[in-house]
Amino acid sequence: MEALLGGGASRRVSIDDALAEHAGELGRWQLRHFVLVSVAWALEALNTMVIIFADREPAMACTAGDGQCGDPCAGAAAGWVWTQGTGSSTVAEWGLVCGERYKVGLVQALFFAGCLIGSGVFGHLSDSFLGRKGALQLACFLNAVFALLTSIAPNYWAYTALRVLTGFSNGSVGFCSFVLANEPIGPSRRGVAGMSSFYFFSGGVVVLAGVAAIFQSSWRLLYVVASLASLVYLVAVLPFVSESPRWYLVRGRADDAIRVLRDIASTNGSRIPDGVTLKFDDDDDDDDDKLAGGESSSSASILDVLRSRTTRRRLVLSVLINLLCAVVYYGLSLNVGNLRTNLYVSVAVNALAEMPAFLLTTLFIDRFGRKPLAISTLLLSGVFCTAGSLISAADDATMSVAKMACSVVGIFGMAATYNLLFIYTSELFPTVVRNAALGCTGQATRMGAILAPLVVVLGERVPFAVFGMAGIVSGLLVFYLPETMNKPLYDTMAGLEEGEKTLFK
Repeated sequence: MEALLGGGASRRVSIDDALAEHAGELGRWQLRHFVLVSVAWALEALNTMVIIFADREPAMACTAGDGQCGDPCAGAAAGWVWTQGTGSSTVAEWGLVCGERYKVGLVQALFFAGCLIGSGVFGHLSDSFLGRKGALQLACFLNAVFALLTSIAPNYWAYTALRVLTGFSNGSVGFCSFVLANEPIGPSRRGVAGMSSFYFFSGGVVVLAGVAAIFQSSWRLLYVVASLASLVYLVAVLPFVSESPRWYLVRGRADDAIRVLRDIASTNGSRIPDGVTLKFDDDDDDDDDKLAGGESSSSASILDVLRSRTTRRRLVLSVLINLLCAVVYYGLSLNVGNLRTNLYVSVAVNALAEMPAFLLTTLFIDRFGRKPLAISTLLLSGVFCTAGSLISAADDATMSVAKMACSVVGIFGMAATYNLLFIYTSELFPTVVRNAALGCTGQATRMGAILAPLVVVLGERVPFAVFGMAGIVSGLLVFYLPETMNKPLYDTMAGLEEGEKTLFK
């Protein structure tokens, strides 16, 4: 026990207090750690958005001398050939056109179904024995293996199965990375740092568009690149990343937690006094039993979230909000594929267009708070999507531009909210169940992603009406969540319960 508590302890503080008072809230250690961990977001983008290019429908050309080819659905038998060769995409290689076109949508839906399952599994593993870093390492390893196997898939059904497996591992990379990157950061800097995570995802999409433009003639090479990227990150980056001190603390490893905090302080040009040791948020200053292993909160699970009225309400609201936001975000994003423009440029521009939304949220998240900002951006997106549903762009250039403007503002607002929700949700739940809760909201997000393509095919105006309603309803639901700006990042369920009144002030 003496070894755990550090011997001769004269003052016990929470991790937030240790960061704010001694180690530093966002110094050189945290910046280096944040960048190294957040690069994993680019890997998630690579493995998720690769389907846009690998499963695209390339151009066809008529080889008949008189230019009179038959039904394009008959392919080569009717005189049609793929201009970039049959290896340019899965559609070209396996003839996924006409009556077989549904298989492209099926792969996408099943990929997100795999994400849905994996986010829950890895959320539990990350909160339990594997830890944040261990879960991220496992996910990246599986990504590398599954992407490499996908590159040699012999047929459509093997390809589909491997995409499901990739979804299982890839769906957890983002939130594992997010939690690991942000838990060592102090409360007053956590919001700005958290919003910066999402530049890595958008940057990953931009890089993917460039890589896809280079390898237009081979969809298999795209998966080789995805596999190598995960492998390089696993071998060359993750060994230099630290486990979260908060996870160490809730697992009863207080000596490891204080060791990481002392390393943070030293790198930041500061130090933690020898007499300082750590406590949970709900510990009394004279209660040493919990850190000595008398009461372990490390066994908390999603069931504990559901048992507590406070966290149960937050989880239900968070799940609903994330599901609705995902329908809008992915739905509006999928419309880019319907534009008659260069696919590679369109995807890159769409990703770059989201970055001003991230900047807006970064600038205002710690000024106005999570709750007001989420409500504002959701309602902004909902109102403009609703306006878009009232516009018919048929045979009218002016109306077409107006509809496009509504779509741009809609995705701008939703991109800001979609990423803000990661920070907001992570702050609504204590350390012992944080990743499990994020896993549940991640599952809701994947369900929304599965539903989005089904909404997009409903015509010209109906999708905008659905997106508008979803944005407005989710904005209204946020009213029932508490503000978390500059509030403690609680470690235990009991600590959160005790701070409930403070959160609602």
